[in-house]
Amino acid sequence: MDACLHLCRMGWRAIRIEEMDALTIIQRVTPLSMQDQQALLILFEEVSFNKHHNLIETGKNSHYLYFLKTGSCRIFYYKEDREVILDFAFPGDALISLNSYVHGKPGYETIQSLEPVTAYRINAAQLQSLFSNTLGIANWGRKLAEAETLKIEYRLMSKLFKTARESYQDLLDRSPELVNKIKLGFIASYLGISQVTLSRIRGKQ
Repeated sequence: MDACLHLCRMGWRAIRIEEMDALTIIQRVTPLSMQDQQALLILFEEVSFNKHHNLIETGKNSHYLYFLKTGSCRIFYYKEDREVILDFAFPGDALISLNSYVHGKPGYETIQSLEPVTAYRINAAQLQSLFSNTLGIANWGRKLAEAETLKIEYRLMSKLFKTARESYQDLLDRSPELVNKIKLGFIASYLGISQVTLSRIRGKQ
């Protein structure tokens, strides 16, 4: 299946809401039976963080994965003491270090809140235990990893084949209200352009 189409079906590129509940998040990954929903919901712990809080940090093994309920985050890595923004996250998005989630090793990215956020936190070890005991939830976990991998592929394809203007429009389509709160410097870093060029793109929207 085309990566873009799959992510659209999951709602990844067209969020346009400011809050998402835990059950909706679970069902967006892949539908579960009522019994499996309840077993998974038990692991969803609602937590809140202030602006500029690092939910996941470069070089550290993340023992939790998160789903955003409200607010926005940026995902970035360090290159020669410079921050390079890979993506942004909005309500409903997963916040995961794939290297920690799949291999139990330190991740490469930092995920930081851009404003006060509320998220659902899941203990990775408890989730892995559910995978071992429940086939439906194990399949849910596999689908989640596939979706996160497809996001990486989509970001790469966008960098290779889309113009900065097209990528900016894609970002706006995901959550226009929240995108308008993000610093221009962060968006410019994400698009790989200068703030001057970004201002010109915004001026023609």
